[in-house]
Amino acid sequence: MTLFDYFGMLDYAFMIFYVVVLMGLGLYLRRQASKSLDNYICGGQNIPWWAMGISGMASFLDLAGTAIIVSFLFLLGPQGLFVEFRGGAVLVLPFMMLWTGKWHRRSGCLTGAEWNIFRFGDCWGGRASQLMGVIATVLTTIGMLAYLIVGAGIFLSTFLPFSPLACSSVLLIFATIYTMMSGFYGVIFTDMFQVCIIMAAVVYISVKAFMGVGSAEEISQIALQVTGNPDWISGIPKWNVHVPKGYEMYKHLIIFSSFYLIRTIVAGVGTGADPRYFGAKNDRECGKLSLLWTALMVFRWPLMIGIAVLGLYLVHEIIPDQSKMVQATEVIKSQFPDTEKPDWGTLISSISNAPEKYDEQLVLGLKGLLGEDKWVEKMNLLSFEGTVNPEKILSTVLLMSVAKGMRGILVIALVAAALSTFGSWVNVATGQFVNDFYKKWLRPKATTRELIFASWGTVLGIVLLSLLFSLSLESINDIWGWMMMGFGAGYLVPYLLRLYWWRFNGSGSAIGTLVGLVAAIVQRWVAPGLSEVWQFVFVLVVGFVGSITATLLTKPTDPEVLKNMYLKTRPFGVWGHLKNTLNEEERAKMSREHRNDLMALPFAMVFQVSIFLAPMLFLIRNWPGFIGYFITGVIAFAGLYFIWYRNLPKTNFYD
Repeated sequence: MTLFDYFGMLDYAFMIFYVVVLMGLGLYLRRQASKSLDNYICGGQNIPWWAMGISGMASFLDLAGTAIIVSFLFLLGPQGLFVEFRGGAVLVLPFMMLWTGKWHRRSGCLTGAEWNIFRFGDCWGGRASQLMGVIATVLTTIGMLAYLIVGAGIFLSTFLPFSPLACSSVLLIFATIYTMMSGFYGVIFTDMFQVCIIMAAVVYISVKAFMGVGSAEEISQIALQVTGNPDWISGIPKWNVHVPKGYEMYKHLIIFSSFYLIRTIVAGVGTGADPRYFGAKNDRECGKLSLLWTALMVFRWPLMIGIAVLGLYLVHEIIPDQSKMVQATEVIKSQFPDTEKPDWGTLISSISNAPEKYDEQLVLGLKGLLGEDKWVEKMNLLSFEGTVNPEKILSTVLLMSVAKGMRGILVIALVAAALSTFGSWVNVATGQFVNDFYKKWLRPKATTRELIFASWGTVLGIVLLSLLFSLSLESINDIWGWMMMGFGAGYLVPYLLRLYWWRFNGSGSAIGTLVGLVAAIVQRWVAPGLSEVWQFVFVLVVGFVGSITATLLTKPTDPEVLKNMYLKTRPFGVWGHLKNTLNEEERAKMSREHRNDLMALPFAMVFQVSIFLAPMLFLIRNWPGFIGYFITGVIAFAGLYFIWYRNLPKTNFYD
């Protein structure tokens, strides 16, 4: 395999253009981003709301996540959406849109960690909570970047004659350089450029898939032969679904999706500390950028179901007898008995791309089993369990179903998605580390220049740690599941209680976060095979007990600090004695706002799920399902409009 086997001159010309534009933007925006730490972290409230909404869409459309969701759509059809209630369906967006985004903006803070000082005061509890916020964000970023590294490596190694690690390392170097230079400005404006490329990919794949498939009955029959799933075209979740070896935990789909929904609700009510909200000018902008963010996420789903459908037809064509995959896996394992699942992708890539380095009989045997025609492509689909690796469907479809020229654009579109996610996560973690640790604890009198240099060093450190962590991961689904259901649960309780309970204090937040994160790490170390549901339950319970116990054993937050936070933020929840300090008119106004926000929530969530499912069902020609979800989405949007959007203020609720 050579560099020109899968890409032509036009592909490489476009890739070079992409790199030049990104680096040019990074250099151009460096001066603006370096004017102040505020500018570097959240744009100094100088960026238009629509630009931040577009950027939000790009930051949520990551490469590894796309590969994961494509894998579940390939296995389950549109029902794969319900597995991604754990995170990929981004059901936290309605909460951010309706109230948590504007609540954080009202604080006037730069970061989510600094918000803890606003909430608990500049005392031991507040500072400890601030520090734990930094630690939680940095560790989460390291985990998410490791997940991105694994996914990008798997994806790129399909096209290039290098190992997954080598591919992802080169991508990291490039992304790190332009992210370091331009900060939040770079995140926003490179995202806008990258969204244009992503939209071209969406249109191309959606049209190609829709025009290239037959009736719903034909798709259903092919899906049954390839995946064994008799309900592939359905958009309604089933109690039991057919899943291959290695995915047995998802068999009871309704149970799992219900747990995932609960997890998302718990996470959603405590979220909102995104730089885009700290950078918004007013409450109305918080709502509008979130609505645009949600609407643009619609385009992700026809792209992914289109790839899944093309994958079904492709596998059906090139691997009609999947029992050969099992035999091929057994042959490889007999030659390399010490190979563990985390090393499988590197081994398969090496055998495929450099067969001359391996025993001739091994290579001939594998070619005899899989067939010499498209042997490399078939090898890349081989999973550790001996089945078709659904995580490779994305790259294989681009490799075999897309012609040179367009292939380069699609690959760059997905790389752009990866880099958008990379930039967003790194910006959040860097901002918190420099503003809430370096400046707060180490160098309170540091100059802007020093703080910018500290930001650059922080980016490098986070990326290197993420790269090291990625070497221990088995698959992108493995790390994604743990980050969402295990590690992510470690700080859910403190993040929730601080917004809704007046008695919750800095000690409870800091200690609750600490014990929750430690519980998640211990679980990963001691019982890595624990199901995602029990990961979530175990870590959440430990975090809850730690948070409540620490809160009740320590003194409450300073009443003046609490009053200042409440009057600026105006949250709902258990704040009775503070709400009673307001006059009757203010209480009525606040109650109307809270009532509208809460009443709009079910409409917002139903609207989001419906508009994600409807285009997928349209693409696979499931007309009854499409019409049903389309009508549901229209009704839900009407409710959202009349209850919430129509009542948004021109600027702020409490001017």
